[in-house]
Amino acid sequence: MIVQRFYEPAIAQTSYLIGCAATGEAIVIDPNRDVEQYLRTAQREGVRISHVTETHIHADFASGLRELVHRTGATAYLSDEGDAQWKYAFAGEGRLIRGGDRLTVGNIGVDVVATPGHTPEHLTFLITDGASANRPIAAVTGDFLFVGDVGRPDLLERAANMRGTMEIGARALWHSLRTFDGQHDEWLQIWPGHGAGSACGKGISAVPHSTLGYERRFNWAFAVPSEEAFVAKVLDGQPEPPAYFATMKALNKSGPPLLAARQAPVVLDERRVLELVAAGAMVVDTRLAAEFAAAHLPGTLNLPLNESFVTWAGWLLPYDQDLYVLLADTSPARVAELQRLLSLIGLDRVAGIAEATMVSRAASHGTAVGTVPQITANALAARLATREVQLIDVRGAAEWREGHIDGALHVPLGYLAARLAELPADRPLVVQCQAGGRSAIAASLLRRLGRSDVINLVGGIQAWHAAHLPQRAA
Repeated sequence: MIVQRFYEPAIAQTSYLIGCAATGEAIVIDPNRDVEQYLRTAQREGVRISHVTETHIHADFASGLRELVHRTGATAYLSDEGDAQWKYAFAGEGRLIRGGDRLTVGNIGVDVVATPGHTPEHLTFLITDGASANRPIAAVTGDFLFVGDVGRPDLLERAANMRGTMEIGARALWHSLRTFDGQHDEWLQIWPGHGAGSACGKGISAVPHSTLGYERRFNWAFAVPSEEAFVAKVLDGQPEPPAYFATMKALNKSGPPLLAARQAPVVLDERRVLELVAAGAMVVDTRLAAEFAAAHLPGTLNLPLNESFVTWAGWLLPYDQDLYVLLADTSPARVAELQRLLSLIGLDRVAGIAEATMVSRAASHGTAVGTVPQITANALAARLATREVQLIDVRGAAEWREGHIDGALHVPLGYLAARLAELPADRPLVVQCQAGGRSAIAASLLRRLGRSDVINLVGGIQAWHAAHLPQRAA
């Protein structure tokens, strides 16, 4: 049996290729849209991708299932569990499967187990190497069971706006866990669909895989004594679901569009970039926050091209507009990587790119550039005391509850544009997060939305603590 784990750090997501060396067949489970990685691996291992499936209709990334089927001619196997609202709209393109079914991939048995809770249609796949065993070695658990955590059951309500579903999901998840736990030995390996950093859970470990026995002993979900206690705990403290989750859920239900042969975006000159900015187009500056703060084109949005880029792109970039991107490196490889990252969450409309050095060139040619003033913790404390400024805390709800600066207004970064009217207009705004990264994005967003009186707290609340200034508990 051939097993290849693929981990995409940009979305903390895991997928699997499992192949039979004897027959040359393989199955891919939970593919993302970067399908080239599966094709390369299959070729290297000398197998043909004959089956493609996924544990559920995903909310945090655009599924690569249809793309991979299109590229390989494999058969798609789609969940037929759950209620009528969350059936695959493109089910006619594949075969429907339910709990109790078995797929055969050469000598490998893939048993289908219904594990609702995270979503109603969720499946887990038990993997048996039939060449040497008659019992499963592992379970591909998707967003049902993670290392150290379980899948959150509130996304249908909080992300897809399906009212009244999160408690139902929490109770279903409780029963799925108890049933699964009672039917398998502790040596069963757990191959989950996400790692640390995913918003599909609140405490997912960075450890890539586990065993059921280990999770029984150390995963909080197995230690909760009752269904009621489990429901309360699993729903408490979940991170804010990114805004793009609702878009992904709908996209993956209806079927992500096939990727055409990807064309490199147009390279823009300085004049064209300035025209686009003046017209209000979405121009994204991917330089470091400090560079953007020192000089930027007013109206551009700063999303540094780092490990959080995809998450904040999903939160803040529109799906119905062309995107234009300023890059420090405009080499073909870097541009292709930008397109790949954005395509993971269905942002396919990168229409143009330009060298970020054009900002300094534009300034030298007389174009007015913007800056983002910075403030230290001690200076902020003095100005807060006289109510000269309004502090905006853009961290998540859980961080806010752990402690915050007295007088701050809590508006998480992802909701800032929607709640713009709540921000006072009679004094400058100081934006603050944990260490300064999110607040830098927030400052650029507010300036793009028309607030010129925005200041960034250097070092965030960590700098506030380092200066031994007081904070308030929730």
